[in-house]
Amino acid sequence: MEKRWVLKKSGDTQIIKQLQQSLNINIHLANLLVQRGISTFDEAKSFFRPQLSDLHDPFLMTDMTVAIDRIEKAIEKQEKILVYGDYDVDGTSAVALVYSFLKAFYDNVDFYIPDRYSEGYGISYAGIDFASANNFKLIIALDCGIKAMEQIAYANLKGIDFIIGDHHRPGDTIPDAIAVLDPKRNDSTYPYDELSGCGIGFKIIQAYAQKNNIPFQELEKYLDLVAISIASDIVPITGENRILAYYGLKLINTNPRPGLEAILKYSNVCKNEDNCDENEKFFKRELSINDLVFLVSPRINAAGRIETGRSSVELLICKDMEAAMVFGELINNNNTERKSLDSTATQQALDFIKSDDFLQNSKSTVVYNPEWNKGVVGIVASRLTEEYYRPTIVLTQSNGLITGSARSVKDFDIYDAIEACSPLLEHFGGHKYAAGLSLKPENFEAFRFQFEEVVNATITVEMQTPEIEIDDCIQLNDINTKFYSVLRQFAPFGPGNMSPVFQSDNVKDTGYSRIVGNNHIKLSVINPDVASFPISGIAFQHGEYFQAIQKGFPFSICYHIEENEWNGKTSLQLNVKDIRFE
Repeated sequence: MEKRWVLKKSGDTQIIKQLQQSLNINIHLANLLVQRGISTFDEAKSFFRPQLSDLHDPFLMTDMTVAIDRIEKAIEKQEKILVYGDYDVDGTSAVALVYSFLKAFYDNVDFYIPDRYSEGYGISYAGIDFASANNFKLIIALDCGIKAMEQIAYANLKGIDFIIGDHHRPGDTIPDAIAVLDPKRNDSTYPYDELSGCGIGFKIIQAYAQKNNIPFQELEKYLDLVAISIASDIVPITGENRILAYYGLKLINTNPRPGLEAILKYSNVCKNEDNCDENEKFFKRELSINDLVFLVSPRINAAGRIETGRSSVELLICKDMEAAMVFGELINNNNTERKSLDSTATQQALDFIKSDDFLQNSKSTVVYNPEWNKGVVGIVASRLTEEYYRPTIVLTQSNGLITGSARSVKDFDIYDAIEACSPLLEHFGGHKYAAGLSLKPENFEAFRFQFEEVVNATITVEMQTPEIEIDDCIQLNDINTKFYSVLRQFAPFGPGNMSPVFQSDNVKDTGYSRIVGNNHIKLSVINPDVASFPISGIAFQHGEYFQAIQKGFPFSICYHIEENEWNGKTSLQLNVKDIRFE
C-alpha cells in the first residue's frame, strides 16, 4: 500500500540554534526538541530527566477530596471495599494497583473483574449484585463507569456507594456516584487529561498517601503497573504519562515483579538463569514501551479474552515466583489459543470483504459473524484496519445483542462517527481511535449503512492513505554514536512522543545490500554527495525494490535509528519504513 510522506514543520530557527549551543547537540536533535514544545535549557533538562516531583497534586482532580474521605470512612467503619475494573490490561493493572495498595494495610478489601461474555464491558448488574450479596458497602470502579448512569442508580438503591475512576469520554450527564474522577469531565480543571485508567488509580493512592502521611517512596513500587497500562492503552506519552512511564520502565528493567517476569519468560528477552549473575539485569536488553505493547499486553489481555481477567490480576499481585509461574503458564496458554482464534476470524473477515461488493466500495468496514469469539474482535478490527486502512468495526453476537470493537485511522474520530449513529445502539464508549458498541440484531443493517454514510461524509482523502510522519531530513553522516546517545534519551516513545523518523535523500547501495528472510532487504548505503561511511539498514517487506537498488539508482529512505546486536557486537542500523526512487 502506497504511503504519504509528510515532513513536519521545523521549529523556530533562532530557538533551535540556542538549544543546540546550550545543550551542545546536533542541530537536528535540537529541532526535534523544539517540535516537541521544548524551547529552553531547563525544559530540555526536565524532558531528558523526568522527575516524580513534577507530578500534579492529585487533589486538583474534581471529586478527589470526596473520594478519599469516603475511602477513609470505609476503613474507619471496617466496611468491605470492592475494587472493580474492566478485563483488559488497563483495567486489570488498575485493579492490581489499588487493591495491592489497600490490602497492604486493610484486610477488608477484595477485587472483581466482570466476565467478558456474560457481563460485558464496564460496570455490570451482576457485579453490583455480587457486592450486595457479600455486604460490600463501597466499590472503587477503575477504567470504566463514566456512562453507567443506570447501574449506579441501581447500586444506590442497594445501599452501595461508588467511586468512579475513569478516563473515557463522559456523556452529557455524570453518574450519581459518591465521586467521579475523570479528567475528561467538562467541569474538570485537572492540568492533564490523558491519564490511563491505571493512571487514575495511581492518583487515588497518591492522594490517600498524601493525606495520610505515607511516604511517596511507598508508591513507587506500583509504577510498573502504570507503565504497562500506558503502553497497552496507547495513551499519549506526554506530561504526567511520560514521567510515570519513564519510572515504571526503569522499575521493570531493574526489579520486575514476579508476575511480569513470569510472562516474559515465554518471550525471548529473559536471560538464561544458568548463565546470569544475580546482580545482572533480568533481560538481554533494556525493555521499551514497544516490548510492553507486543510482549506483555497480549498475554495479560488473553486471560480476559479466553477465560477470566481475574487471572491477570492474580498474576500481577503475585509476590513469589512459584505462584506467578502457575498463572504465567495459564495466561501464556490463553494467549496461544487467542492467536488461533484471531487468525481464523481475521481470514474469514478478509474473505468476506473480498466477496462483498458493498464493502469493496465503502470508505468504512463493518463486518459481523455471530460465531466469532468476542474476545478477539478488537484484534481482528486492528488487522483489518492495517489491511484496508479505513475505519473498521468488527461485530459478533453475545447475550442476544450484536457487540464488538471499532478501530480507526489517523486523524479520524471513530467515537464521533459511532455517536452519530447512537439512536441505533444500545451502548457505546471509547476513544477517538478505539471504541466498543452493542446493538440489537434488527438494527444491524441500518447501522452499517448509516455508519458508512457518516464516514463517507466526514473522512478526507488524506485520512484514507497511510501516512509516514517524518521529523527531519538528515544526511547519513549526521548519524554517529553521540547522535544516537542523545536520541535514545528522547524515550520512552509512544503517542505524542513517537520515535523520530528521519529522511535521507540520494542514497545509494554500496554493492553489499542483499535479500534476507522473507522479502526483506539488508541494506548497506552511503550518501555519495557527502563524505559518509557506509551504514547498514533493514527494510522489512520491501524486497520489490531490491533490483533497482542493486542497479545503483539513487533513492530516498525514511527510517528509525536503532541499535543492532549480532555476535556480541553492537552497531547502529537504520530500520527503514519506506523507500522511494528519485
